[in-house]
Amino acid sequence: MRVIAHIYTEFPTKFGIPRQSGIIESLRGTIVFEPEYRSPDAIRGLEDFSHLWLIWEFSEAKRDTWSPTVRPPRLGGNVRKGVFATRSPFRPNPIGLSSVKLEHIETDPKLGPVLHVSGADLMDGTPIYDIKPYIVYTDSHPEAVSGFAEKPAEQLLKVDCPETLLHQVDEDYRENLVAVLAHDPRPQYQDDPDRIYGMAFGPYEVRFKVNDLNLTIVDIKKV
Repeated sequence: MRVIAHIYTEFPTKFGIPRQSGIIESLRGTIVFEPEYRSPDAIRGLEDFSHLWLIWEFSEAKRDTWSPTVRPPRLGGNVRKGVFATRSPFRPNPIGLSSVKLEHIETDPKLGPVLHVSGADLMDGTPIYDIKPYIVYTDSHPEAVSGFAEKPAEQLLKVDCPETLLHQVDEDYRENLVAVLAHDPRPQYQDDPDRIYGMAFGPYEVRFKVNDLNLTIVDIKKV
């Protein structure tokens, strides 16, 4: 397997990344090909597709061993399911699959073709193994059944942030930061109203507390 590209996003760490691709459609990512794959011919015709499949590596979840069962966070972390019945990153092969929207293709004089996508659920710098076009008549299955993941995992949180803190965040980041927090970045089995959580988003470190369905930002710093 050869890494063909890397994606660059606003998530320098795993904490806070949306649990599935497409949940926050406005989140942007930039895919830069490795030098060997920067030929414009390699993406000829890709501009005719609206969405892409990304096949990538869980680069921060590599293990020498594997378990046939895992504990999905959306089931409280207390119920075991077969690893192949989940999207857990802890797999025999650390491979991820995401569907993203292709916003546009840029031709950079140094980097060659650069893909700008939205709805990505990948950490900054994630290695990509392959890119394939999303095809509606074969890839979309409205009648599909989704097992224990049939319904959305969470209710949106109400995000409360003092204006003095929010204005420390550049306008380009504000909307997406609030959207990420509203989707509750905590592990789903954690529910301590007194705990202060920390999350990196772009150039910012954000600290917050959650009580019931209310999330309160207590500090924002640019790093």
